Amino acid sequence: MKRKDLSNGVLSLLMASMIFFPMNINAQDEENSSPFDVGADLVSSYLWRGTKYGTGPAIQPFLSFTAGGFEIGGWGSYCFTGNEAAEADLYLSYGFDFGLSIGLTDYYFPGSNYFDYSTESGSHAFEINLGYEIKGFSLAANWIVNEAGSAGSAGNDLYFEAGYGFKYFGLFAGAGDGWHSSDGNFAFCNIGISA
Repeated sequence: MKRKDLSNGVLSLLMASMIFFPMNINAQDEENSSPFDVGADLVSSYLWRGTKYGTGPAIQPFLSFTAGGFEIGGWGSYCFTGNEAAEADLYLSYGFDFGLSIGLTDYYFPGSNYFDYSTESGSHAFEINLGYEIKGFSLAANWIVNEAGSAGSAGNDLYFEAGYGFKYFGLFAGAGDGWHSSDGNFAFCNIGISA
């Protein structure tokens, strides 16, 4: 009987240490890491730039390839609860050594014709991204360049974000118009903490 109690106690202590003192385990050194990054996040609900897309949990898979300063990738969000928002994005970016990055993102919302790029019923919204990071500070400017009826974009939507990264977390705030506000007018719409 005492042996079983001791085993349960050791198991409980081990479980508690894994929960309260998590460790990062790296399978590869950074020098030998792959240029590919593949994974998925599970979120309780999908929030993007202050707007909630869906009311329930979602899986958000991603895939990227990096070479030099270039990165190309895809990202998606798919809710588990019925008729919620779905998204499948592609992006290309280049990061300079001095902290500047430029990119293009194609936001696609499944459910409409993938090859429809028209103004009335188009399913893609294209965004030009510009970012700058220095000594923990980050600034970003984003511009949706096209009108796409099925994607819900009237075009010319702007979004700006500023942030600061501390050792273990970051703070950010953003403002925008179009997609990013309830009435389409420019407004403060996003504040958060990142880990």
